[in-house]
Amino acid sequence: MPDRRAFLKWAGALPLFGFEAAEGLWRKATAAVSKPAGGVYERIGVRPFINARGTWTYLSGSLELPEVRAAKQEAARHFVDIFELQRAAGKRLAELSGAESGMVTSGAAGAIASATAGCMAGIDPAKVWQLPDTTGMKGEVVLSGERSAFDSAIRLTGARLIVAPTLDQAEAVIGPNTAMIYTTALGDKLEKTTALAKRKNVPLLLDDAAGIPPIENLKLYAKMGIDLYCFSGGKGLAGPQCSGLLLGRKDLIDAALANTSPWEGAVCRAMKVGKEEVMGALAAVEAWTRMDLAALNRLWEQRVKRIATMVETVPGVTTEIKIPEGGNRYPTLTVHWDEKAWNFSVADCDRQLRNGEPRIEVLTASNPSLVTAVAGRDPKTPRENRLQIISMTMQQGEELIVGRRLREILNSARKSAKG
Repeated sequence: MPDRRAFLKWAGALPLFGFEAAEGLWRKATAAVSKPAGGVYERIGVRPFINARGTWTYLSGSLELPEVRAAKQEAARHFVDIFELQRAAGKRLAELSGAESGMVTSGAAGAIASATAGCMAGIDPAKVWQLPDTTGMKGEVVLSGERSAFDSAIRLTGARLIVAPTLDQAEAVIGPNTAMIYTTALGDKLEKTTALAKRKNVPLLLDDAAGIPPIENLKLYAKMGIDLYCFSGGKGLAGPQCSGLLLGRKDLIDAALANTSPWEGAVCRAMKVGKEEVMGALAAVEAWTRMDLAALNRLWEQRVKRIATMVETVPGVTTEIKIPEGGNRYPTLTVHWDEKAWNFSVADCDRQLRNGEPRIEVLTASNPSLVTAVAGRDPKTPRENRLQIISMTMQQGEELIVGRRLREILNSARKSAKG
């Protein structure tokens, strides 16, 4: 006989199974009447998927807000001068953020590269054309913290990277050739890094690519007096995938623009941003100023709670829901089971979810988009592998499909282990 706790789990999950079954019957009936000819991706052999992994670039980021799609469509119907457009966008971003100016970039990495080039070459045409040769310029960037896969955006401009894991080390290496300090630090460490930059009179660039939501960060860093800060446009902001925001001091934004497309001969010319991305990114920022993040978090939490209710009906499966404190601040479900006893790993479960129909992507320790030679990765040191589900990138009703599939897979693995 099942114990009382197991019975209560089943009782709580039954309404979800009923709803999901009714939804499935409705879908089958609709498909029988009118079968689609195939989507734009299926026609070329690409499988779309349910995204429970989050706003990863290699998985095409996030889905654009309706306001973004509308702005891009309208922008696409007219010709404009990109120089004029970026100046106007910078003025509007200043109004929205409290920063002196801003620009739309080709992602957060594009913002980092443009900012670095601007801090080294300024608006001097001779120096702009000279990059990535930094002879005669301040050509060093102090990385306050540890290296990451994204510091290549600094190095490609010709800058020499000086890595300083601690603030004391950063202060010691800042010198007459330092063009910029780069950090991803938040909270107390960010405040101390900002104070150091002010004391040394060196521009500070904060990379908070996944820092929206909350939209309040747009104004927070301006109030803190941070010289330059950037966000991704294609992550939580839900703007165009190939966009980002760079905000801060007007003189430094002007310098970043002078080293970036559409300037021919600029080192960041390749980081082109079209009128559609500019207007789409602005539309995303404006849309977020009207959103209720608390209500969104409640909606997102309900989705992962439904999945948790379904998978916990499998004996031996436990779950927890938390909102990360760093970037990507969405209700996140972690699913646990005894991998050793079941002879069934997180990687096994991940593979079955991906290979099934529909394809489902979840968050694990794997990163198919990471260059394997990136420094700091010791292949001999095992990393904790957890199966996590991100609520924000799932669409309405998809959590029921994810919950059912995950429950089926885990239940099958448990039964196989019992023999």
